[in-house]
Amino acid sequence: MSEQIKIAVVDDEQDMRQSISQWLALSGFETETYASAEAALKVIGQGYPGIVVSDIKMPGIDGMTFLKKLMSMDSALPVIMITGHGDVSMAVEAMRIGAYDFLEKPFNPDRMTELAKRATQARRLTLDNRALRRELSDGTVLIRKLIGSSPVMERLREDILDLGQADGHVLIEGETGTGKTLVAHALHAVGPRAGKKFVLLSCAAFEAESLSAKLFGPTEDGSLPLVEEARGGTLLLEDIEALPGHLQARLLTFINEQGASVETRIIAICNLAEENKTCEDALRPDLFYRLAAMKISMPPLRQRGEDVLTLFNRFSQQYSEEYGCDAPDISAQEAAQLLQAPWPGNVRQLINVAERAILQNRRGSGSISSLLMAENDQAQPAIATDGKPLKEYVEAFEKMLIDNTMRRHRGSIASVMEELSLPRRTLNEKMAKYSLSRSDYL
Repeated sequence: MSEQIKIAVVDDEQDMRQSISQWLALSGFETETYASAEAALKVIGQGYPGIVVSDIKMPGIDGMTFLKKLMSMDSALPVIMITGHGDVSMAVEAMRIGAYDFLEKPFNPDRMTELAKRATQARRLTLDNRALRRELSDGTVLIRKLIGSSPVMERLREDILDLGQADGHVLIEGETGTGKTLVAHALHAVGPRAGKKFVLLSCAAFEAESLSAKLFGPTEDGSLPLVEEARGGTLLLEDIEALPGHLQARLLTFINEQGASVETRIIAICNLAEENKTCEDALRPDLFYRLAAMKISMPPLRQRGEDVLTLFNRFSQQYSEEYGCDAPDISAQEAAQLLQAPWPGNVRQLINVAERAILQNRRGSGSISSLLMAENDQAQPAIATDGKPLKEYVEAFEKMLIDNTMRRHRGSIASVMEELSLPRRTLNEKMAKYSLSRSDYL
């Protein structure tokens, strides 16, 4: 869950400082107060998880100087300035420097609340966008998002690390919801192009003429065509099967003209797996073989064994925290149904089921079985055709049960032993077998 946005109140007058802080606190904001800009600057810096409300006239570092220092550290930090009656020129200057807005004394408390609400929302959006950009530029973070310990996922992570260091073009194939775009971002982030341009375009989102202009120019606004904008970095072409034949020819020409020195690396995503077709059917052969020199085939969820329960647990925990309620206990029968379900929507579908399970549990109604029936619109949950030995189901459920119990008791071995009626040695052996570490739950 996102950290609550704070409001730093900076004013040398104690009564004013406390009055502003108390009003904002009553309005539901978390506040912290500072008697001087000098004191505030010891705490507030780039990435500060909040906004600032500051008086303009203060001894020492005055409000205008304080504002300039804040803007030099983080130009996106919302700062609301409080001005005296008639200080219009100072307020205008503050806005020019970068203040979010200003309040004139004596100010309307409701006006302050409204300004604070808008400013904190803007700050949250800025911080979330920064966090997303950091994730999309950090290969280790992205690879950790590819959750699962099945052999196919272990191999996928190894392929990403290997191909990420290479310089050739890549084709990613797989069913919907398997994480193809995430893998494309990871390929860019773990290699030498990390930090360079990453440009994304869906070939299915535009008509041929518009698609041609975006890819190869001339663009309507005079900006660089995407093949040039991504030079030195990566161009991700989603839905490559929707690229018209004449544009496939132009893309092939562009690739050939680059020669051995690949300045713009192309990662192509193909979404034909559900239609019993292949990308080779949709692309001209010479382009297909240039793109598929390096290929990644995403494993469908139904082939990932106990990863289904691992993922369901992870997403259930996330949504239980988000909605402020407990995650449901899963019976052995429900665990088997999760493992046996066909999951045509793959991980994306499983995320939806996990969220709905939390919402059901919050209302005190429903079950995993009923959700799976609704997903498949039939009287009994659908079963995948590729059956597994009973031993695999038992072990997957056992791992899930220990994982959930360790999480619920925050790593307390004694509590887990008592709840599961397991001797210490047996619990240790099973945790080692399933690669569960107590430190992950503390």
